[in-house]
Amino acid sequence: MANSGRRDAPELPDFSVLKRVARDQLIYLLEQQHEVDKLYKVEFKSIFSTSDQLCFLVRPRIQTVKWISDVINADKIAGRVRRYKIIFCPQKFYACETVLEEQGVYGDVTIDEWAFYLLPLDNDIISLELPEFFRDNFLEGDQRWVTTAGSALHLLHSLYGPFTKVYGIGRCAKMVYESWREQVEDGEQKAQQHQTEIGNVFLIDRDVDFVTPLCSQVVYEGLVDDIFRIKCGNVEFGPDVTSSDKSIKVMLNSQDKVFDEIRNEHFSNVFGFLSQKARNLQTAYDKRRGMDIRQMKAFVSEELKGLKQEHRLLSLHIGASESMMKKKTKQDFQELLKTEHSLLEGFEIRECITFIEEHISRQVSMVESLRLLCLLSLTENGLLPKDYRSLKAQYLQSYGIEHLLTFSNLRQLGFLVEQQPGETLTVMESKVGKLVNDKTAGKLTDAFSSLAKKNNFRALSKRLTLVPKSGEEYDLRVPRDMAYVFSGAYTPLSCKLIEQVLERDGWTGLDDVTRMLNGHEFAVTGERVTYQPRSRADNQRIVLVMFLGGCTFSEISALRFLGREKGYKFIVVTTAITNSARLLEALLDSHV
Repeated sequence: MANSGRRDAPELPDFSVLKRVARDQLIYLLEQQHEVDKLYKVEFKSIFSTSDQLCFLVRPRIQTVKWISDVINADKIAGRVRRYKIIFCPQKFYACETVLEEQGVYGDVTIDEWAFYLLPLDNDIISLELPEFFRDNFLEGDQRWVTTAGSALHLLHSLYGPFTKVYGIGRCAKMVYESWREQVEDGEQKAQQHQTEIGNVFLIDRDVDFVTPLCSQVVYEGLVDDIFRIKCGNVEFGPDVTSSDKSIKVMLNSQDKVFDEIRNEHFSNVFGFLSQKARNLQTAYDKRRGMDIRQMKAFVSEELKGLKQEHRLLSLHIGASESMMKKKTKQDFQELLKTEHSLLEGFEIRECITFIEEHISRQVSMVESLRLLCLLSLTENGLLPKDYRSLKAQYLQSYGIEHLLTFSNLRQLGFLVEQQPGETLTVMESKVGKLVNDKTAGKLTDAFSSLAKKNNFRALSKRLTLVPKSGEEYDLRVPRDMAYVFSGAYTPLSCKLIEQVLERDGWTGLDDVTRMLNGHEFAVTGERVTYQPRSRADNQRIVLVMFLGGCTFSEISALRFLGREKGYKFIVVTTAITNSARLLEALLDSHV
């Protein structure tokens, strides 16, 4: 993508310090405090070790703690005496300690914490690696991770703040902001003594925009994630990609020069780029011809290694692209995209329902069928009762009655609902509104709030021009706006909100939008900065966006595009990288 006429964006802060701090703390915990010399991966199997000490480095999850309890109790039965230590990352929870007590092993273990809140996946992506945040917070109403997110924000503030302005929308975003403010008060003076590197912060709940993560991703990085599943910045390419009998793990970040140039590109442009790259590489190799000994020696020592590495990466990405093309052609991907675009535009809805019914009856994919149902409901503000009952019955007949609980979860979150008579819903909202304002209502409040939540996608789409006018030509080779990440059919709502708030320096003039999004918006001016050697204009153009409940690679690509166009640098902090499959799998309940 060309950069002509665009304002130069400022340099991003160096996030490698986050890794160093976490690494040093872990080394101290393992080697100095607990004398650990070897680590084993948790696989929920019996442990065969002659060591007189076992140290578990784990997430604070009930299932994991129960497994540790089983290991300890098995040792007791066998008469084996050992010391046991549990290091919870990033923090311990009372619920985990309760399980240890219930299992009768609390007195046998020593508990510690490793405050590893943030994992930098790339120069502009940082993850908390908490995929459970989405279900726990938005479905279960369990707010234990709010403090964790607040602590992560506090760490960033202490290293790269103070922040000038903080914007946010969503109930969870507001709670995370309040948690962070409570934590920052003690160290406020200290935070003001160093250079400010991040000017603005935007906190956004995943439930503000469910449509975007349910759309098929068509930028290269998003498509790789949808098909191969990127985990912690790594992807495993199988034999169909590597053209060998082995799989290979590859780290996908800006260090991979081939990937860095295609990651944000629409998939239709990728083959052309890779072909040109291959030609350029061949030209670079061909330079060897006619070289004398001195020139050949310089070529081998300075260029050959880099060319071989680039050739290896190019081969992998060509293999991945070919594999994705085959898979998507097999699944009638173009027909699927056409249906999605019709749903987003609100056209030919009966034809879309027919396509979804065929998708269900052919049992193409359980999660894909569910995704299309949810996209239909979210874009149409709910299904007509007869359509809801019919589609639900067809889905359960095709994939099994055990998925009945899943429909309850989807209804609770507002993913898949029946349209309600306007007056009835208004009365319900009024009653629930009173409950929501009562802080003592707790989890019950969240549940009622979700049940009463209306989706206003069509009105929001019109107000913010999320869907371009039908019939407009869109050149994907020269994108004109963020909609390119969905083939020009739809601009991600989450990214459009961020753009609007930054342009207006707040929520002024967006009252109708925030009302349709169920409110909880805020804009706060931060601390007065006493030490500011860096250009104020620079740090104001560095924006940290924190997604609570997950963020897709399509949204990251859209924000990168916005940054290039407007002269911003966006740093994306997310509780986890997500996509349609991960989001829906988190809501699956298949217990009979």
